Amino acid sequence: MSVRPLVTVFGDDGKVAEQTKMPGVFKAPIRQDVVQFVHTYMRKNKRQPYAVSRIAGHQTSAESWGTGRAVSRIPRVRGGGTHRSGQGAFGNMCRGGRMFAPTKTWRRWHHKINLNQRRFAMTSALAASALPSLVMARGHRVEGIGEVPLVVSDSVQKISKTKEAVKVLKALNAYTDVEKSKDSRKVRPGKGKGRNRRYVQRKGPLVVYGEDNGITRAFRNLPGVELLKVDYLNLLLLAPGGHLGRFCIWTKSAFEKLDALYGTARKVSTLKKGYRIPRPKMTQTDLSRIINSDEIQKVLKPTKLKTRRVGMKKNPLKNLQVMLRLNPYIKAYRRAQLLKQLKIKGVVKKTEVKKAEVEKKTKDGKKGPKDAKKPAKETKKKAPK
Repeated sequence: MSVRPLVTVFGDDGKVAEQTKMPGVFKAPIRQDVVQFVHTYMRKNKRQPYAVSRIAGHQTSAESWGTGRAVSRIPRVRGGGTHRSGQGAFGNMCRGGRMFAPTKTWRRWHHKINLNQRRFAMTSALAASALPSLVMARGHRVEGIGEVPLVVSDSVQKISKTKEAVKVLKALNAYTDVEKSKDSRKVRPGKGKGRNRRYVQRKGPLVVYGEDNGITRAFRNLPGVELLKVDYLNLLLLAPGGHLGRFCIWTKSAFEKLDALYGTARKVSTLKKGYRIPRPKMTQTDLSRIINSDEIQKVLKPTKLKTRRVGMKKNPLKNLQVMLRLNPYIKAYRRAQLLKQLKIKGVVKKTEVKKAEVEKKTKDGKKGPKDAKKPAKETKKKAPK
């Protein structure tokens, strides 16, 4: 948004004539999303209905051969003695058939747009036209002009000759943008070149006037230049393609009428009942300046320099080393289970299985069979001879 209180008014000769007040609409918030949405729907409102013929693709007698003939069940042209007979018909996959989902004239061509949305988009487009960075980003040649927005005296409205209009634009150093548009003229690629829109070229300046005393006849033949009365401001011309930053040349009367059309932050519009320009959600949009300010920094918590790394948690059911840390006995248990399985298969001897079982018992804290006290051998008394 532009916050300058005064704007310079230039004369026909390009010299400073006077100063005028900056309208409040140039301080409106710039919302690219709203402009894009409204522009898309406004462009749809100029479309004309089109459709294919209702009977296209069905102007032949065709019937399916049915099943049992090793061909698809698509309808086929009747008759014989020609290549056409027996060919598929009607389907969208057939030569000479209808298209898929034939277009109808009762499609929803036009869309209603909320009035407040249209006005919001218009104020955003006007505010963007006053920022040199957005105007230059859009491709306009405004390096040599005195000021943006460019305001000229009302004497320009009385010009009726194109050579006088060119003289005024050269005095204002705005003719380079017209030359850029003239040099960009080229043949349109595609079928549009045969549909009464053969050439394309870049947009030039938009001249906004208050009263037409010959100004339209003077500027209308310049390549890329478009004219618009301030009472009929149009988003399609202020933001072509939905892109903000159109280079506008205002006459003094048209520039001063913007306050009556859109009002200011404190004053309601006199031509639009009860309308006031939208207020920005943030008065200061420089977030880095807000975050780095002393007021914010002194209440923030200090940054944590030491970071504690959290190791990855491993699944002990899948990772043996983790399981051994949790249950050291698991190694002997798994060995015993493995040997038991091998015994069943007849691979391991019985003694080795027994040995594994003994090891298992000893680790459990039980005495093995070797450590147990052996029962005393019963001595057999020899019978007397």
